[in-house]
Amino acid sequence: MTTTGIESWAVDLAEVGAIYPFQGTEWLWVIIGLATWIGWHVWCVNWEKSYHEEKIQQFGDKSKIEEALEED
Repeated sequence: MTTTGIESWAVDLAEVGAIYPFQGTEWLWVIIGLATWIGWHVWCVNWEKSYHEEKIQQFGDKSKIEEALEED
């Protein structure tokens, strides 16, 4: 079974064109990559927001956090 359409390697590859598998699906991989990248960023933003809200609840209100930062 071949996915490139090449039945024999005894040809001039310069005339054949692309020889990698799944030719023509580059657009699909770009869309999958972009969706994964955007999804990862959305997940990161939500995770960081919940993490920081948890820390604020753990250490108190905003004035206590500012006091702790000023002490350093």
